[in-house]
Amino acid sequence: MSTLGELERTVMDAVWDAPMPLTAYDVQASLEAAGRTLAATTLLTVLSRLEKKGFVASDRAVRPYRYAAVASRADHVAELMHEVLGESRDRSAVLERFVGSVSDEDAAILRQLLRGAS
Repeated sequence: MSTLGELERTVMDAVWDAPMPLTAYDVQASLEAAGRTLAATTLLTVLSRLEKKGFVASDRAVRPYRYAAVASRADHVAELMHEVLGESRDRSAVLERFVGSVSDEDAAILRQLLRGAS
């Protein structure tokens, strides 16, 4: 899976947070509401890169094009976690460090999820 640069992550956050596909102008308005101003042409370039990387899909049947996330934010983060684990020579040590550093609340969620997976 490809990683996201800072600007790509900002754009993806806007796309993930939206209840429907967005145009570049919608993304621009969302970012402006959060205090970040970017040109529409810059956003179109970023969205095009995100499409090539497989993060968004565009509906080219309408103008302006509308972009939607291909996978959820949770799917992306889970894939990153799998990727990191896959690169480790000692998965047990990595998991031990991870589990040892999570909050009590997250540990309870993990226990519940593991019980349900059996």
